[in-house]
Amino acid sequence: MSEFKERIDALASLMEEYRLTEAVLEDGPFRVVFRRHSTPVAPTPSVAEALSFEAHDEAPFETEPAVPAAPVGTPISSPMNGIFYDAQSPTSPPFVKEGDSVTAGQIVGLIEAMKVFNEIPSPVSGVVKKVVAEAGTVVAVGDTLFLVG
Repeated sequence: MSEFKERIDALASLMEEYRLTEAVLEDGPFRVVFRRHSTPVAPTPSVAEALSFEAHDEAPFETEPAVPAAPVGTPISSPMNGIFYDAQSPTSPPFVKEGDSVTAGQIVGLIEAMKVFNEIPSPVSGVVKKVVAEAGTVVAVGDTLFLVG
């Protein structure tokens, strides 16, 4: 396996482990930008045609097949990139937890972006079916934070 491919694989693993939305790998004249999107983006044909990879005898990189999950409720999505917090402070109880009733407009979390804490209101009333986002993790625009049913 080439050193460059090993570096790409290592960077992909780090992006997954730390839930990064963007990373850059530079090697001599080559610069590769990796971006994670909440929805798949189809490659431009000219870019796809320009890319070519050498065949190797090694096992191909395997990913888990995408299996659409049955919707559990209405998603509350992140309106911005930042760090998600489920409570006002580290010693405070979470704004909401699974099984809690919420009303439209009720604050369910915070996202810190550029040292500013932004309140995340629930767009719907209902019961919190699932807390998807973990406190202290990086979230991107469109990432599901909660499911309300």
